[in-house]
Amino acid sequence: MDHTIVALVEDKPGVLNRVASLFRRRNFNIKSLNVGNSETPDVSRMTIVVDDSVDASKVEANLYKLVNVVDVQDVTDQPAVIRELALIKVAATPGQRAEVASLASIFRGSIVDVASDSVVVQITGTEDKIASLLELLNPLGVLEMVRTGNIAMMRGAMSGKRYYQEKQTVNSGQ
Repeated sequence: MDHTIVALVEDKPGVLNRVASLFRRRNFNIKSLNVGNSETPDVSRMTIVVDDSVDASKVEANLYKLVNVVDVQDVTDQPAVIRELALIKVAATPGQRAEVASLASIFRGSIVDVASDSVVVQITGTEDKIASLLELLNPLGVLEMVRTGNIAMMRGAMSGKRYYQEKQTVNSGQ
């Protein structure tokens, strides 16, 4: 089972390099890594997926040692929403487009681009859901595919944001 770790980091140059270097030095294999803005100014959210050969508690402990890391949560066994986005280019003649559209709609995907000889399907969901659609599209001819890797967010009121706000309050002396 893969481990999903969410880290809030200060939005500063070099932070991604320090995180990647930590994984390299410790010989932790990253399955996927996503970074983007968060709801808090100057804080970015990283979602890191590592395979089960890695001790997630060691990853978490090592991330906390980095100066620009604000919060780290292993959401693997927590109530979380975990999704991935995929764009899949499929060979499709005008006569095959309806079949591709039908398959995509079964998985709540959609066609986002049409060319004379292909279509691009967009799908979001779990890794298994995307793999299932790929299995059905392969006989038609998958020409190209790109996947984001997982992104994750805790369900309910649980989040690193509260921790970050408390830390800011303590640091400002209030």
